[in-house]
Amino acid sequence: MNNLEGQIAIVTGASSGIGAASARALAEAGATLVLVARRADRLSALAEELGRGSTAFAADMADPDAPQRLHDFVLERFGRADILVNNAGMLHAAPIDAFDLDQLRPMIAINYEAVVRASTLFARTMKAAGKGQIINISSIGANITAPGVGVYGGLKRALESFTDCLRVELAGTGVKVGIVAPGTTSTEIFEDMKARGQPSWDSFIPPMQPQDIADAVVVIAQQSERTNIARIHVYAAADSY
Repeated sequence: MNNLEGQIAIVTGASSGIGAASARALAEAGATLVLVARRADRLSALAEELGRGSTAFAADMADPDAPQRLHDFVLERFGRADILVNNAGMLHAAPIDAFDLDQLRPMIAINYEAVVRASTLFARTMKAAGKGQIINISSIGANITAPGVGVYGGLKRALESFTDCLRVELAGTGVKVGIVAPGTTSTEIFEDMKARGQPSWDSFIPPMQPQDIADAVVVIAQQSERTNIARIHVYAAADSY
């Protein structure tokens, strides 16, 4: 396993859940973090906790210009980017009769467009440097066909297709690209379901915790120079998909 001492790692959706846990795990492995999310107060507190020169960048990654501003901030502040973890996401799942179509564009923007924009911008910079890693957080939902999850699962499937193509395109450049696909994990992503009185998926089985997914992120980040871990699926012990 490679030590991450001195590496610059960017994590989106870092104010809670899998993002915050991944930031802590990467910092423990030696990385300096750029923490990205909308809630500036949480980011500042986490950056202070992590130390190592970590910094907060408050932004809504659903804004089309946010990935470019993030990229430019990182390059101006640190001169390079070593690891990008695209974790920010949202979930709206409901039967067709209850699905709120006003949630469609926000889901596309944060779950797919923001990842494509950030991955493309940082991939160009990493390719020019001859090294770097992009880790995109997907979901086992990308491969689940079930009522009510067509939009969320479809976007995650599109994310995985894009990520696989990017990995193939960058093969041999020194830039590695991989996916971590979590199963049922207890995070704020289920708040929309709970607010509508809909049973959330983490209420049906004992869920994983964000640290379980962060462990997988670090496995990819610390992989050997000889390997390119393309995909890690992490299921809750009781997941039956």
